[in-house]
Amino acid sequence: MKEPFARRKTRLLTIGGVAVGGGHAISVQSMNNTRTANKQATIAQLTVLAAAGCDIGRLAVPDQEAALALADIVKAVNIPVVADIHFDYQLALKAIDSGVAGLRINPGNIGSADNVRAVARAAEAADIPIRIGVNGGSLDKQMLAKYGGITAEALCESALSQAAILEQIGFAAIKISLKATELPVMIAAYRKMAEVSDYPLHVGVTEAGFGLRGSVKSALGIGVLLAEGIGDTIRVSLTGDPLVEVQLGLDILNMLGMRKQGWEFVSCPTCGRTVIDVEQMAHQVYDALSLIRPMRPLKVAVMGCSVNGPGEAREADIGIAGGINGGWLFAKGEKIGYYPADRLVEELIKNAKQLAED
Repeated sequence: MKEPFARRKTRLLTIGGVAVGGGHAISVQSMNNTRTANKQATIAQLTVLAAAGCDIGRLAVPDQEAALALADIVKAVNIPVVADIHFDYQLALKAIDSGVAGLRINPGNIGSADNVRAVARAAEAADIPIRIGVNGGSLDKQMLAKYGGITAEALCESALSQAAILEQIGFAAIKISLKATELPVMIAAYRKMAEVSDYPLHVGVTEAGFGLRGSVKSALGIGVLLAEGIGDTIRVSLTGDPLVEVQLGLDILNMLGMRKQGWEFVSCPTCGRTVIDVEQMAHQVYDALSLIRPMRPLKVAVMGCSVNGPGEAREADIGIAGGINGGWLFAKGEKIGYYPADRLVEELIKNAKQLAED
């Protein structure tokens, strides 16, 4: 589909079978919160994330036990796996040997220049990219002192100086992230990097929090930049189940018109005219359908009364409009039938699933 916003031009990378940058579709990433050494739990969580629409999974590799588990994990899942590594370059080499599709490192904390060169050469031989992930919470002390704290300039200089280490040894398959928890700093840092480089950018708000506040904060930070054409892959970082990160990431792309795949859920805010329990019904519909992935966009509407309800339900692929003790079910603009309140959601879900299979 045609992009609704002009995209920044970047170099092209490939993470497994996922193209990142170069004008390709924006991908959604998440990171497991399982212990990577627990292969069974890690594979199970990656499988759920992939089913929900996650394009790329990332795993923390803090020790040899985790590194040794990677080979079996990579073989068992159907999405590319990125290894997230700090401090020990040998873990990065082990991860590459295990078949990961990418690395996330900070060259500045991986050891000597010889260690960095060893990792870059191994990544180049395996044809995998490296993401330089700069985070406001772990900025180098010299950068903090130079700029008087966590600033956009400090984040950018740190990332570019680390990218230069790789570029100097001929490694160019570089992706950059500049994450901060303060939105003005994070947004300014990405804008600045977009002006001075052609690196693909991994966009996210770090330590965004949880629940509604974390979701709003992430959607604002990521959404502002995507609407400016900045960003090639995204991760929503929330406390809790990473499945929610994937669902919100997909929602951000869908709502910006950058991805038309899966469900779009619409429900009314309710008012004194509402005669069915819209909130409960909307939750039931979402819970029943959110892990089903139709390969074409399908809009589902849960509406509460006869003012806007019939129009919204009729315009959706499938929807309900509340009435007295029940409501109308619409599919593709046509009335399917009037059902009592205790059957309305059941009929909506059943017919929605059928549409998803067509």
